[in-house]
Amino acid sequence: MLSKKLFILLFFLIILVPINTLAATTETVIDSGDTTWMLVATAIVIFMHVPGLALFYGGLVSDRNVVSTMMHSFVSLLVITLVWVLWGYTLSFGTDNGGLIGGLEYLGFNGVGGESAFGTYTIPHYTFAIFQCAFAAITVAIISGGIAGRISFPAWILFSVLWITFIYAPMAHWVWGGGWLAQLGELDFAGGTVVHILSGVSALTAAIIIGPRYEHLKKKNNPHNIVLFLIGAATLWFGWFGFNAGSALGANEVTALAFANTQVAAAAGGLSWLLIEWKVRKRPTLVGTATGAIAGLVGITPAAGFVTVLSAIIIGLLAAPVSYYGINFIKEKFRYDDTLDAFGVHGLAGIWGSIATGIFATTSVNAAGNDGLLYGNPSLILHQVTGVATALVLGVVGTFLILKTVKLFVPLRVTAEEELMGLDISLHEERAYNSTNESIDMNDSHVS
Repeated sequence: MLSKKLFILLFFLIILVPINTLAATTETVIDSGDTTWMLVATAIVIFMHVPGLALFYGGLVSDRNVVSTMMHSFVSLLVITLVWVLWGYTLSFGTDNGGLIGGLEYLGFNGVGGESAFGTYTIPHYTFAIFQCAFAAITVAIISGGIAGRISFPAWILFSVLWITFIYAPMAHWVWGGGWLAQLGELDFAGGTVVHILSGVSALTAAIIIGPRYEHLKKKNNPHNIVLFLIGAATLWFGWFGFNAGSALGANEVTALAFANTQVAAAAGGLSWLLIEWKVRKRPTLVGTATGAIAGLVGITPAAGFVTVLSAIIIGLLAAPVSYYGINFIKEKFRYDDTLDAFGVHGLAGIWGSIATGIFATTSVNAAGNDGLLYGNPSLILHQVTGVATALVLGVVGTFLILKTVKLFVPLRVTAEEELMGLDISLHEERAYNSTNESIDMNDSHVS
């Protein structure tokens, strides 16, 4: 009798063990190496936001607007993080609805946990969602560069909430969340259309609607602290490795490719700008060279995981003259006041990078993408141009409507007196540099 029971037990063990093993292999398992890399990548993308972008922008403005400019970057990180958890993430990455917007199943991070993200990635859903949160936050912060020194603080906060909801979330869904641009075949590895074109054109639109600074055409506005600017630029360069290489969503050969492409495109962009400036102005500048490196980084962002290293050099080399021309000729001709050249760097270099993806993309380095023009697939260019045009229209029309809505509730810009005093004192009662212990007199119109 005992032997019969043992036989039955062994029979079921033989049957069940292979079944359980087979079931385990059909589920995506969390990989500790991939997760570790993505946690690091997320942290350094946040680091490129604050302090990176805050120092980069803060060093470029006058010493009367350092605090206010840094506040725009810092507060956008706070505001967008909460909006992202409450509803931004689900609108971007929820179940696709007609190719237009995500469903509401992740509202308030409901259903976001430690399990495999979407059952397909080897990282926890928490990690994926916060990585995408860092992208959303810095995209909003980039826009502040176009309107620094004159937008009111309440308007900035309200604008940030509305813009991430009605502009960024739909675009992110269209490209990365399974929406209509993804279905079309448009490629954007790490944010050429979603981040850079969208923020750049929105910054330009906001700058035109709010209007130029009162002293914009009266005197040249030089950076007040190039050291802070360079520290910010170097921090952005460092953070871009998380931005681009992290977009592989794991630690693998595509991660390494995106990492390498990020480095060489930045170097090519910086050197290209240096040579152009040396030729045109007869002397290279640190601000120009660092700006060229940022343009190279923007240019490679949509292509980072889709092109060869040699193609990345070409993309970086050409991103710099595109931005240089935009800042020094287009801006001068139309005399718009894009304070810190958000459109010139992010918008124009982003447009070039997105189109360049359609030219240089090759499945020889990334089977997940498509071949571009140089590899026998000219149709990818059309898909990329469609993505660019979509970002341009959405950024212009959406930003216009949002700012007109914001204006119904709060003033869009500060008063002339507040602007001339400087927003650090007039809005925040803080100086970036305190050489004495004297108190701030808000009635003194000569405070600098």
